[in-house]
Amino acid sequence: MVSRELAPLTLSSANVAGFPARASVLSLGSVRVAAFDSPPAHLRRTWADIRRSDPGTYQLTFVSGTSLWISQRRQDSGLVLGDMVLFDVSHPFEGAVPDQGRHTQVVIMQLPRELLPLPPDKVHRLLAQPLSARTGMGAILARFMTTLDAYGPDCDPRELSRLGVMALDLAGACLAQHLGAYDDLPVETRQQAMLDRVNAFIDHNLSDPELRPADIAAHHHISVRSLHTLFQQQGETVAASIRRRRLERCHTDLTDPRQRRRSISAIAARWGFVRPADFSRAFRGAYGVTPRELRQAALCSQPDTRNGLR
Repeated sequence: MVSRELAPLTLSSANVAGFPARASVLSLGSVRVAAFDSPPAHLRRTWADIRRSDPGTYQLTFVSGTSLWISQRRQDSGLVLGDMVLFDVSHPFEGAVPDQGRHTQVVIMQLPRELLPLPPDKVHRLLAQPLSARTGMGAILARFMTTLDAYGPDCDPRELSRLGVMALDLAGACLAQHLGAYDDLPVETRQQAMLDRVNAFIDHNLSDPELRPADIAAHHHISVRSLHTLFQQQGETVAASIRRRRLERCHTDLTDPRQRRRSISAIAARWGFVRPADFSRAFRGAYGVTPRELRQAALCSQPDTRNGLR
């Protein structure tokens, strides 16, 4: 299955009792994201495999669970855990999960070489090298990848296509940062990467009622005017974007049966609305119903599993 979905290779395991594993592949247009959870294994891709099929892609892999190593073009990553590693499927490589006691979890972003805004000779410096996923752009990209694995299947095709464009911009910016070549990226790519960083920051801080454009701009070392210019690409102001996302989170919680014991005001406060009247007015303006009406309708439509009833 790995050979079919990503690229032909040989995979072997000493786990003779069985090979319990999970795999998924999500298409984002030109980009694909694959997730694997498996016992320890050894993998190898040879020139013979490449002659069978060469999709012309880089594989950017975020590793969790237990360590992974990759060797390619006389470079060796060493043990990678909690970080990312890059390899090129157009060249032979070898890798393994050496820890026999734990499963490895990896999320792989498959990036077409011709669409990445960096020359191959520069990218090849990063092959089989550990790339930090703990701070800055690397952390944002790793979180984006794991979020895609968890929630991407719920998106419609148009949303997935937009996410594919974001993936290319974020990956290009992350690799350029590791190369010290960020300024070599096209202006449009750098602007989109900054917008993606800002959006990730906003999503992470929606619960802060004091989240303001000035604070967002200062955190990213840009002017407030530059921040507003970035958001013109999205067709909404910074404040409108924050309000919309907060309302979306509240809508999700109000229709979640697991949140039925949490008060409406507590849900509103959780997502940065400190005045219940302001929240109710904004919610009705966005959805055409009050928060209470939405919750009642959602609860009535849920199957009642108490006492075995449905």
